Amino acid sequence: MSAAARGSIVTPMREIVFDTETTGFDPKGGHRLVEIGCIELVNRMPTGAIFHAYCDPQRDMPAEAEAVHGLSAAFLTGKPRFADHAPALIAFLGDAPLVAHNAAFDFGFLNAELALAGLSPVSLDRMVDTIAIARRKHPGAKLSLDALCSRYGIDRSHRTKHGALLDAELLAQLYVELLGGRQIGLELARDDATAGVVIAQPTVLAPARPVRAARPHQASEAELARHKTFIAGFADPLWTRA
Repeated sequence: MSAAARGSIVTPMREIVFDTETTGFDPKGGHRLVEIGCIELVNRMPTGAIFHAYCDPQRDMPAEAEAVHGLSAAFLTGKPRFADHAPALIAFLGDAPLVAHNAAFDFGFLNAELALAGLSPVSLDRMVDTIAIARRKHPGAKLSLDALCSRYGIDRSHRTKHGALLDAELLAQLYVELLGGRQIGLELARDDATAGVVIAQPTVLAPARPVRAARPHQASEAELARHKTFIAGFADPLWTRA
């Protein structure tokens, strides 16, 4: 491969779509993260790599929160704490952009848990908020995950309650649709809805094809002679009639 060809190859873009479930709305009020689900995308395609964990919040579970995600205190008690999961989670996230729906909420809980574990926060520069993208693309429309999945025909019939990994899987599909689908090599321009969102534009290199000499297509003398003998065997052929 030439140096020019090597220079035209775009490094694959890795993103992490994630969602969290919690005991409430505000980590500053003592609420904790109880589930996190992450989906890896490379060039907007799921790779099959995921991170999923339940966390013991070491506190009670309010009834209104349990009604949303179905995670009871009895189920979570004895699960590893967030701090126990943190090394594997940080390794999975790497330095990729992090995509979430109403991302400020999820980032708030993620960074609050990292702080409690004595670890550095995730930079907000990595935050990609699908609600912000949807608001620009569909001003005035309903922006819940359910509403947007319905708009884009994403099947959520198996979703009876919120779940971090399930919601991350749905969001990964929605994120791809919000940015125009998976045909990232065919995009000619970006609209205002995706301003500020980094989108990979991979170059597809066609494999080199061998050059072949032109093939002769004219009949040989022997072939012409055989053809003349063949048609001479027809009795009263149509092409001899006046």
